[in-house]
Amino acid sequence: MAPRTKGLTVAVTGPTGTFGYGLMPLLEADDRVARVIGVARRPFDPAAHGWTKMTYRQGDVREPAVLEEAFAGADVVVHLAFLVTGTAGREATKAINVDGTLNAFHAASAAGADRFVYSSSVAAYGFHADNPIGMTEEWPTRPDPRFFYAQEKAELEGLLREAAAGHPELALYLLRPPVVLGPHAMGAKDVIPDLLKPLTNVATEAFRRLPFPIPAFIPDLPMQFIHEEDVGRALLLCITGSGPPGAYNIAGTGTVTARDAARVLGFAALPMPTAPFQRFTQILASIPMVPYVPPATEWVTAISHPAIMDCTKAERQLGWHPRYSGIDSLRATVDPPG
Repeated sequence: MAPRTKGLTVAVTGPTGTFGYGLMPLLEADDRVARVIGVARRPFDPAAHGWTKMTYRQGDVREPAVLEEAFAGADVVVHLAFLVTGTAGREATKAINVDGTLNAFHAASAAGADRFVYSSSVAAYGFHADNPIGMTEEWPTRPDPRFFYAQEKAELEGLLREAAAGHPELALYLLRPPVVLGPHAMGAKDVIPDLLKPLTNVATEAFRRLPFPIPAFIPDLPMQFIHEEDVGRALLLCITGSGPPGAYNIAGTGTVTARDAARVLGFAALPMPTAPFQRFTQILASIPMVPYVPPATEWVTAISHPAIMDCTKAERQLGWHPRYSGIDSLRATVDPPG
């Protein structure tokens, strides 16, 4: 596709989330972007964030007509609104995440936009023992049926592709990041397990202040992280660049082992055999949890087996290159600047 010129209007759903904080400063600084429409259900003041190009438009992703009105005049729609945690049941979550995303796509088409950018997740691949190290975009999406979040991400990719086939005028871009970290990370949005959040909070607020590290048995499993700014740069390239539509893996440089992460969080990582840990997570993930809050056991699936992506396609076709390593992204979350 041809690179974009000046005068672009970009509509962004969920602009005040982790992904939005990675993207908005780049839109503010890019001369090709003339106007930004920030669409969210709850009111917020763009000026309070220093976002001078943005105009707030109230919109609920469950209301197609409202979205179409909010997207009026947009050249590109970037859909970042997605419910990851909270007390909503699965029916409400699906109405927001799946139905809401499709509503946003069709509203973007009706409003005359020519690009739709959606943030999917590494979770769409699933966390399986036979995952190759360095999965490319050709590797199939096959989420664990017990992992609701991953199921939604994979289902949405298929549904969006079907919708895009019927609307060739609207180019579809899908980004697949791993855990997104950085100064504005909201509980390590995406695939950090809910059950680890209390541990992370304790580690960062208490354990790291002790004169000695707390010992913990940690398996040496590899993982990938990405900094919010690098996600923002990938989103910007989908908005303004000449790369073709399609799915793109994005991740910070290098891999981080669970022991590396534990050390950054203030633990003294002690060796733990990987096989027993993986078996334990499989057993834990199989335990039914009612009601849905969402169940922490589902998220254990995300640490049961590595899901390491190859990002060559994004580098070659989008011209995207991460500025942060995975370990630097984690450090930026634990010790944010300022």
